[in-house]
Amino acid sequence: MTPNRVLLTAAVAGAAGAVLLPLDRPGLGWVLTALVVFGLLRRVAPGWAALSTALFAVGAFLAAEWLFALCAVAGCAAGSLAVAGGRTARGLVLGSVAVPVASFRALPWLARGLRGGGVPAAARPVLVTVALLLVFVPLLAGADESFADLLGTLTPEADGVSLVVFPLVALGVLGACHLLAVPVDLDGTARPARRVARRDWALPVGALVALFAAFAGVQLTTLLAGDAHVVTTDGLTYSGYARTGFWQLLAVTVLTLGVIAPVARFARLDTDRDRTWLRGLLGALAVLTLVIVASALTRMWLYQQAYGFTVPRLLVLACELWLGAVYLLVIAAGVELDGARLARAVVATGFGALLVLAALDPDRFVAERNVERWQRYGTIDLPYLSTLSDDAVPAILTLPDHLRDCAFAMRGPFTADDWRTWNLGREIARRRTAEAGLTACGP
Repeated sequence: MTPNRVLLTAAVAGAAGAVLLPLDRPGLGWVLTALVVFGLLRRVAPGWAALSTALFAVGAFLAAEWLFALCAVAGCAAGSLAVAGGRTARGLVLGSVAVPVASFRALPWLARGLRGGGVPAAARPVLVTVALLLVFVPLLAGADESFADLLGTLTPEADGVSLVVFPLVALGVLGACHLLAVPVDLDGTARPARRVARRDWALPVGALVALFAAFAGVQLTTLLAGDAHVVTTDGLTYSGYARTGFWQLLAVTVLTLGVIAPVARFARLDTDRDRTWLRGLLGALAVLTLVIVASALTRMWLYQQAYGFTVPRLLVLACELWLGAVYLLVIAAGVELDGARLARAVVATGFGALLVLAALDPDRFVAERNVERWQRYGTIDLPYLSTLSDDAVPAILTLPDHLRDCAFAMRGPFTADDWRTWNLGREIARRRTAEAGLTACGP
């Protein structure tokens, strides 16, 4: 890609982002911007690009801003991987941030390419087009009010948001072009990895296996007891059972990955005996960690059954489920001692878990579970329900009139959307509320 074309591509992408991208809320413009950017770059990994586009598309369907913030960050990381690539764990970590880092390195690279070239030939017709539009659009808009209104609905106001979005998107695309033109070895394949002999890793991993086996033996009794363990244990409550152990178990689950990954990467496998030891110890460690994952899931599930569902509780539950899937991938890879695709599978399933969570529609799911809890026990936390996004509105509308009106009285007004900020969740909420003869602020 020539410097002239790089400059034009970055300018077009920046202009598209300034027109399409709504920074204040989830909306259709996010996925449209992603499609434009990938269409301009073209030479990207299709799988990562599709995953990135799907993550940004969540903004067109769900109104939950917390969930879309996670999806947007993951979408940027997947988009960076679509450009930079990465096969190993090291390469995937570096590849997920390669584009924003390369954006700053790309500026001097582009300046060197354009030095002494004058106005790029490819940019001349664009500059002429812009000049003509700057002359004739204001004249025609001033001649007819209806035409001016049409232009106002199609183009955003040149506010501070547009002025911020243009350079951000343009710089990102510039960094992507730099990586495509000057690839970087993110996986570190140029330097062979230093291998560790069995005597250096077998003892520490074996000690962990013994520790986890003892813990799993204790946990199996409580897992089988389930709800009865909390009920029959003096001084133990559902809240205490979950809070005193869940976060520690979550930390153990994550840290164990930090043990398995380097051992699998750097263990020296000179003989079949080495392979047998590696497969046996890491396999046992992964299986025992699944027991720890099951224990953490049980604690959080019992807690939610006792005290009701909330978004943070659902989020950590989903995180534990994903970690369980990761350990199943580790076990599957260990059967054949083939970890070449494991790192990519772990990252891809992480992004996929976000999409599954979005398909669940967390705010609506939580609201429906709380409504069911009210139907069963007659208790409900209306102030909390009122803090959920517009995705929860259809569930709130199923409450009796006095509870529904109380919840709506605590909610803010609906925000107006144009075609860039259109969102299915907010649209459904507005329609259902109007059909019920209500507004977001009460009857």
